[in-house]
Amino acid sequence: MKRLDGKVALVLGAAGRGNMGQVIAGRLAEEGAQVAVAGRHRDELARFADTIGGAAFECDITAKADIDALVADVVARFGRIDIAVNATGWGKSAPFADLAEEDLDRMVAIQLKGPYHFLAALSKVMGAGGSIVQISSATSRLMVPDYAAYQATKAGVDHLVRVFANDFGPKGIRANTVSPGFTETPMTTDAFAIPGLADAFAAKYPLGRVGTSDDIAAAVAWLASDECFMTGENLQVNGGLSLRGNPTAAEIGAAIAKAAG
Repeated sequence: MKRLDGKVALVLGAAGRGNMGQVIAGRLAEEGAQVAVAGRHRDELARFADTIGGAAFECDITAKADIDALVADVVARFGRIDIAVNATGWGKSAPFADLAEEDLDRMVAIQLKGPYHFLAALSKVMGAGGSIVQISSATSRLMVPDYAAYQATKAGVDHLVRVFANDFGPKGIRANTVSPGFTETPMTTDAFAIPGLADAFAAKYPLGRVGTSDDIAAAVAWLASDECFMTGENLQVNGGLSLRGNPTAAEIGAAIAKAAG
């Protein structure tokens, strides 16, 4: 028997080919869950859902009506939601005073307001044994140059999940966050293409390598299972990065210069 047999899981943010949401959804399916995947790109969602025997639903996390409809549609299709994962995210790099207002608004909508509405919708349909996992970031605690809004919204959603866990723990619902460090995903492809940049980060990991989406999926699978007696917590699944912190701008520059010869 697999540890998620009989569970229904919803993964929001799984519309990018090979992204973290898809890797998480695949792991939950391997563990025995029926999996619904959601995001903004219908064709890719449908393609991926077919590969895991799941179902696809279109949803824009910045639209409350979409979120409410998504949760209602998944319950209508499967009868309930036992596990919900929000893996949506967006990062915009800019010096603190130079971030455009529209980019700040988008960051808040994707990484704080949207998760708030997602949690609220789930609170109405989930019961005892339910597990919610929000993908956060090590940068909610650790500094990284020119990502102020990204860091702030990730820190905000960490605390939002803690509040939810306190409020809905009496209903038997668990809610936790997982913080990857610098991870190779479609969202970070351009960064990994910069010679020396990954080396600058890897040097900060006591376990000697940067993380993978599979590392995060393994943590999510445990949080989703009945083995987990944890709520309101943040798991730093980043190879010990939280012990040393991200590289400074000077360290990143030196690593890039070294790689360039």
